[in-house]
Amino acid sequence: MRLKPFKIGLLGLFGLALALGAGGAWAQKKYDPGASDTEIKIGQIGPYSGPASAYGVIGKTIGAYFDKVNAEGGINGRKIKYIPLDDGYNPAKAVEQARKLVEEDEVLLVFNSLGTPSNSAIEKYMNARKVPQLFVATGATKFGDPEHYPWTMGWQPPYAAEGRIYAQHILETKPDAKIGVLYQNDDFGKDYLKGFEEGLGAKAATMIVSKVSYEVTDPTIDSQILSLKSSGADTFLNITTPKFAAMAIKKAAEIGWKPTQYLTNVSISVASVMKPAGLENGVGIMTALYGKDPTDPQWANDPGMKDWTAFMTKYMPGASQTDANSVYGYSVTQTLVQVLKQCGDDLTRANVMKQAANLDLKLPMLLPGVVVKTSPTDFFPIQREQLARFDGKTWVLFGKVYGP
Repeated sequence: MRLKPFKIGLLGLFGLALALGAGGAWAQKKYDPGASDTEIKIGQIGPYSGPASAYGVIGKTIGAYFDKVNAEGGINGRKIKYIPLDDGYNPAKAVEQARKLVEEDEVLLVFNSLGTPSNSAIEKYMNARKVPQLFVATGATKFGDPEHYPWTMGWQPPYAAEGRIYAQHILETKPDAKIGVLYQNDDFGKDYLKGFEEGLGAKAATMIVSKVSYEVTDPTIDSQILSLKSSGADTFLNITTPKFAAMAIKKAAEIGWKPTQYLTNVSISVASVMKPAGLENGVGIMTALYGKDPTDPQWANDPGMKDWTAFMTKYMPGASQTDANSVYGYSVTQTLVQVLKQCGDDLTRANVMKQAANLDLKLPMLLPGVVVKTSPTDFFPIQREQLARFDGKTWVLFGKVYGP
């Protein structure tokens, strides 16, 4: 009979061990506002109206990709609740929307907020609140500063680095160029121009014969293009967002100005830039690419392109399948999904940033040789690009892949 108490004791200890084990497993689940056993709340701020509304398709693509993720069971069993807000490319409105997302909607993170001015306006707030401002939709160099802004991280190649690529190509192919520059008068335009001038080095002072700027509120940039032509420039660096890129290309053609042209990567969409500018007017323009362009026939049988096309057909019916902005939205969201998968059951804001700073990822719609790679001291996920030239239909890649 003495065995009974001993037996009960063993069972009791076993039960206690089970309880502790369950408690230990439960304790491993960590949540900050915006995350639970069933849901992850993600905010986004973009220009769904206003002068940069061509970029609105990025936020819509992000939402469509989350629809796909949710339809397939979510991330580690949790569904994404996506909250996109419009700031009209207005920094003051961006601040208002960031406060709403953080303080009212209580999102876990703000993802791919778009535009250098808007992200500049909310960066200090997001870092003070210790809420991830993750994979911002701007290549401004300032958004890769983990020492001072550990809660902010870029995604696309830095503008300054891209500017240096164009400078290097001009020095190699046209060292006597007379360069005219049109740039947006904000951090986006100035950062790009700074990198370009650094790339030219001492020759910048003599090679750049004219620099003119525009405001995002300007109704037209006709006078700037006329000024650049009259400067005698035979090479044109076009640092503009889509609406103004299309106007600049079109106006240059109208006045018979035919310089060698370089166009910033943020305005390469065939659907929203090259077609409105007139496809024939864009022939010969050069840019730098890091993603596969959906109009390039060389990717017709590429598995990644086929998957993207199937995604667009199913989740964005009616949307243009010639818009590189949708490729961007697709790829950046795949990056965030990987980060959230790596987070497991530790869905704290600190762990989101920790995982974002620990990536080594190949994405199906990035060019061969281009990877997403980060570390705690490297907040520039993509740093490689390849030059391409517009042939009237698509961007044709040429040359080497630049970057580390």
